[in-house]
Amino acid sequence: MKTLMLLRHGKSDWNSNCADHDRVLAPRGEDAAERIGRYLAALGQVPDRVVSSTATRAHETAERAALAGRWEPEVELQREFYGTSADQLLEWIQRVDNATDSLLLVGHQPTWSMFTEGLIGGGNVRFPTAGLARIDLHVQSWGDVQFGCGELVWFQIPRVLKELGWPPDV
Repeated sequence: MKTLMLLRHGKSDWNSNCADHDRVLAPRGEDAAERIGRYLAALGQVPDRVVSSTATRAHETAERAALAGRWEPEVELQREFYGTSADQLLEWIQRVDNATDSLLLVGHQPTWSMFTEGLIGGGNVRFPTAGLARIDLHVQSWGDVQFGCGELVWFQIPRVLKELGWPPDV
């Protein structure tokens, strides 16, 4: 079995006067990214590999989560995650090295929702900013990943964690 986690970037700063790709995180997005990083560390579910869109807000989300959770893997950047489709993302995942058992991808809407729905065989999934899904893939190899082979294990949003006062600092 392989584990895939999908994280939508945190809330971005719409007041920044720059191109969409270059928008930075808003303070709320920074806090949410750090909260998600600590959450995964507290659960003991830090991924083996982290790959982010090159969009500034996505890359910042990944880096802040990794730093706050004290994750070991370095954040890799993948330009094609910005503006990709669910089908293109599936093709990318099918090329992941099998030495990776758990993978975290950081990217964008609407692709993250459409891709999740495809992997779990339907439903109506909506990723708010910094929403995080864990999907267990019932395959032995990333090359075998197909739509419908996944099971949504949990879905978490930072706002709920904040309301619960969780996670504690790790």
